[in-house]
Amino acid sequence: MGNAERKLLIIDDDAIVRQNMAAYLEDSGYLVKEAVDGKSGLDLFGSFEPEIVLCDLMMPDISGLEVLKRIHEICSETPLVVISGVGVMDDVVEALRLGASDYLIKPIIDMEVLEHAIRQALERSDLIAENRRYREELEEKNAELSRNLQIIERDQKAGRQVQERLLPPSPFKRAGYTMSRYIHPSLYLSGDCVDYAFIYERYFGFYLTDVSGHGASSAFVTIWLKYLVRRLMRDRTIFVDDHKEFVFDRGPNLLLQGINRELMATRLNNHLTTFQGTIDSRTHKMRYAVGGHLPLPILVTEQGAHYLTGKGKPLGIFSEVEWEVYELDLPAKFALVVCSDGVLELLEGESLQAKEALLLDRLSNIGGTMDMNAVCESLALQERSETPDDVAILMVTRGH
Repeated sequence: MGNAERKLLIIDDDAIVRQNMAAYLEDSGYLVKEAVDGKSGLDLFGSFEPEIVLCDLMMPDISGLEVLKRIHEICSETPLVVISGVGVMDDVVEALRLGASDYLIKPIIDMEVLEHAIRQALERSDLIAENRRYREELEEKNAELSRNLQIIERDQKAGRQVQERLLPPSPFKRAGYTMSRYIHPSLYLSGDCVDYAFIYERYFGFYLTDVSGHGASSAFVTIWLKYLVRRLMRDRTIFVDDHKEFVFDRGPNLLLQGINRELMATRLNNHLTTFQGTIDSRTHKMRYAVGGHLPLPILVTEQGAHYLTGKGKPLGIFSEVEWEVYELDLPAKFALVVCSDGVLELLEGESLQAKEALLLDRLSNIGGTMDMNAVCESLALQERSETPDDVAILMVTRGH
């Protein structure tokens, strides 16, 4: 900003001094107004709205210090330069306390000294004004960010409520079996999904999936998956043979194929890992398929604990896939614990093998109770308010 754009007010009862300063500063490009005393100076300050004020201290009617005080009360950011023929230290201190940025002693022999003091005061004032604008802009952006975060948080909480309503009851008991689940999202929304149901008054179907990514995109897939599986279950043609019998031996593979086809067709750019199992409550046989899921489920019995065998590709990456269906005879008393890979993030260990070994050791100690509380206690989940990844656990027990 050039001098021609800067408005300056001189308040001084000494006409010669005042007019000399005004003439010099006008030649320097300033827009100058003059006031002969404190009262007229205050009136001009209100109407002229100067960017800087030069004020004498010793004036009739209203003293210079009183003028400084009132100007400071009206607009504390207006720079003030005191020009006085009386160099009393108390006056200097009081003027500076009232906001004066400089104190010059009359007579001013070198007008360049005066102009230098004015430039410094205006530069300081400009810097303060610029900082204030930046602060106001930052506060507004922070307020807008806070509002947006509140909207996102509200939406995420609503999404989490939808997810929770879609979860199955826990525990769920039928035909001597108990199914339970635990989910702890790392964010508001979880990319892990657990579901189970009693089918045709004989079969237990259940699955645990871990959708790639975090937040809303992966949570959307879990909701979509829930409805997809329900639709596939209603469409009994993929689970029932020509004799209207449930296809127990091929059911897990057919279900994963159905999910994979739909996931590839939607092009959601999310893939998922899963463990899907089906238990015949009459024969106590379990058929299961593994869709790239780690860690593998752990079977806990009174004799100990071990990982199930199995392997298979994740869903949503390959278009034509067959999943091997494994068979297991279930003992009279057992607990089957299926965990998402977020559980491994909670365990110490430099390698996947070390963490899996520690997980097996922790779960081998739940043989006495075999319930979800015991699983959570063994992994110290109740002590954690936050987790680095979504944590989901599905548990099937019998004989309790």
